[in-house]
Amino acid sequence: MKNLIGSVLLSSLLTAAPISVISQAITPAGIDQLVESTLKAFNVPGIAIAIIKDGQMVFAKGYGVRSLETNKPVDEHTLFGIASNTKAFTATALGILIDERKLNWDDKVIDYIPEFRLYNPYVTQDFTIRDLLTHRSGMGLGAGDLMIWPDGSDFTRSDIIHNLRYLKQVSPFRAKYDYDNNLYIIAGELIARVSGLSWEEFVQQRILKPLEMKETATSFVRLKDTSNVIAAHAMVNGTVQVIERTKGELMNAAGGIYSSIHDLSKWVIMHMNKGSYGPESKTQLISKRNQKELWTPQTLMGVVTAPPYNSHFATYGLGFRLSDVKGYLEVSHTGGLAGMVTQITMYPELNLGIIVLTNQQVGAAFSAITNQIKDSYLGILGMDWVKILSESGKKSEDDAARVTNKVWADIAKQQASGSGTKTDPALYTGTYRDPWFGDITIEQKDGCLWFRAKRSPGLTGELIYYQGQTFIAKWNDRSMDADAFVLFQTGYDGKASGIKMKPISPLTDFSYDFQDLEFERVKELK
Repeated sequence: MKNLIGSVLLSSLLTAAPISVISQAITPAGIDQLVESTLKAFNVPGIAIAIIKDGQMVFAKGYGVRSLETNKPVDEHTLFGIASNTKAFTATALGILIDERKLNWDDKVIDYIPEFRLYNPYVTQDFTIRDLLTHRSGMGLGAGDLMIWPDGSDFTRSDIIHNLRYLKQVSPFRAKYDYDNNLYIIAGELIARVSGLSWEEFVQQRILKPLEMKETATSFVRLKDTSNVIAAHAMVNGTVQVIERTKGELMNAAGGIYSSIHDLSKWVIMHMNKGSYGPESKTQLISKRNQKELWTPQTLMGVVTAPPYNSHFATYGLGFRLSDVKGYLEVSHTGGLAGMVTQITMYPELNLGIIVLTNQQVGAAFSAITNQIKDSYLGILGMDWVKILSESGKKSEDDAARVTNKVWADIAKQQASGSGTKTDPALYTGTYRDPWFGDITIEQKDGCLWFRAKRSPGLTGELIYYQGQTFIAKWNDRSMDADAFVLFQTGYDGKASGIKMKPISPLTDFSYDFQDLEFERVKELK
């Protein structure tokens, strides 16, 4: 889903700062000031924050507005798409089934989904349920995400199960962390086959209902009440605007849940209580053993060993990211959909949980808030995270703008000189096919070339000549920020025989995995 790499703390940002050893939790007034600064610095319309301490929600408040079009306020019951924070629900659901002895973490996936195949036969045969959840398949970052992103494609779960076999490995099996969404969709299908209930029904009955998360639903379209839901927002042509929300059901097990800070506090409290909930925490949702398994390191991730947190390890567990922060375990995850990003963070030894939900797609906003709040509990003084992350974000944006602006400046120069009009459209028009993404057409309309993806209509846009055999796909939906190079490969007759693609901007979300496409021409348009 959305690329939140920009919110990760880089060593260049972590300069020495005064650090106190005396912990003093941030005050409500301090949080108000922090959030108001965040809203302005990152152009976020609305934010909701909850703090859980010692088994109680000690702070819950909404800020700003749900939508720039309605200006209705955010409160503690406002519903946000929590996106990839859903993955922990899927992992917990599997843990419940394991408690019931219906499967085991290291069972082979093909024992439950016989048609499951990956590119390498050995990997297919050895691929376990644990592997579905740990981002170590050997496939590349976001591999196959174009089947679910952008919203509106006609791919099905059966298509994903079948098409994974075409995605080539870029690293050895279990050797490297590369974030994956599609394997969580497979995990949802496995839950359905083992339990006899859809993933949506299982999570509703076995997690949401027992925890009394009455406001929460497993997807936007399943919400019973949409009167207090945020709108999605993104920067479009330099202005934050309401954009189309993601409604597709295909990716529910990887990122479909809508919830509020009021409900998510119950989810956090349950995990902080080692799987128990209710009066005096006497009821066990998931066994202590399997709840601990969720928080057990599985896959190594990169780590920055520098002040102020001095982390020494970073790993992925089962649906959760795990690290050490000033000697304490940090359990967290982020999530991003078009126009909304979220973060849930827990510190079990401090009995502390922090939830930040936003309705704009800037991950630095939730990072600034979470970091400033956790600093107050850790006794760290002197870090202004809004300033640090806004400055680093501005630098990243400026660097990306230099790349994209140069491309468009080169095109403008060519068009002014007339060199951009010398290509023969007939050399490129036709139908092209990728084994897993299916067909696209390159067609001529009103004197221009157009790119249209048959199975994903959101990927429609004008092809603008750039240089050599390379064009730029300028997508109609300008909120995607995913314009791409389209390189035509030619045959001996001078006509295009295939297409390779890659994003232009270094900030393009990894779910636009254009680089994994290998189109071959199958038919010319007459």
